[in-house]
Order: sequence, then structure tokens, then C-alpha cells
Amino acid sequence: QVQLVESGGGLVQPGGSLRLSCAVSGSALSINDMEWYRQAPGKQRELVAAISTGGRINYADSVKGRFTISRDNAKNTVYLQMNSLNADDTAVYYCHSVRGIFQFWGQGTQVTVSS
Repeated sequence: QVQLVESGGGLVQPGGSLRLSCAVSGSALSINDMEWYRQAPGKQRELVAAISTGGRINYADSVKGRFTISRDNAKNTVYLQMNSLNADDTAVYYCHSVRGIFQFWGQGTQVTVSS
């Protein structure tokens, strides 16, 4: 059973930065495509960033130039560096792993951008 545990969320002022981490256990990170999603109150869950096993990266248009996804296979951890945060980034952020038909979700970490 693959387990994903997110951390690093919190309250930050507009313009600030946070780095989210997703620790993966039960599977080697290197064989999983990894994604970060977010869900704001009253909205659908949306894909924020993705990184494939081969290192191919994609971002939602709303975060391009501000967020950076990365992976450390040796530490079995995926990161999401978030800069220039604004109120629209307020959401619960979820880590998601994909390997073939197998998909797993973390429990989520709350990010609140407010002054």
C-alpha cells in the first residue's frame, strides 16, 4: 500500500512563499508519476503541477512562473515550491501518485494566503 504524507502548509501573507513536501512510502518514488492538486472551498479539485518519472513537468497556467515542482528519488519525496502567493492560491493541496492503474492520494495540507 502506497502512502503519501504532505507537509509544509500553513498561513502566509500575500507575496510570501511556502514549500510543500510529499513523503512517499510503500513504493519507490522513481517509478511513479507525481502530481500536486488543490481544492479551494466550493471549487473542484484542480491539477497544479505534475512531474513524470522521466522528469517531464507541467503546470497549470495559473501557477506558471510562480510554482516549481521537483522530486528527490533518493529521499522518496516530492516538493512544491510556491512563490508570490496570492489569495487565489488558498486551498487544500493534495499529493497524488500514478503508476499505471494504481493511484493514491495524500490527506492534504491547508495553505491559506491572507494578510
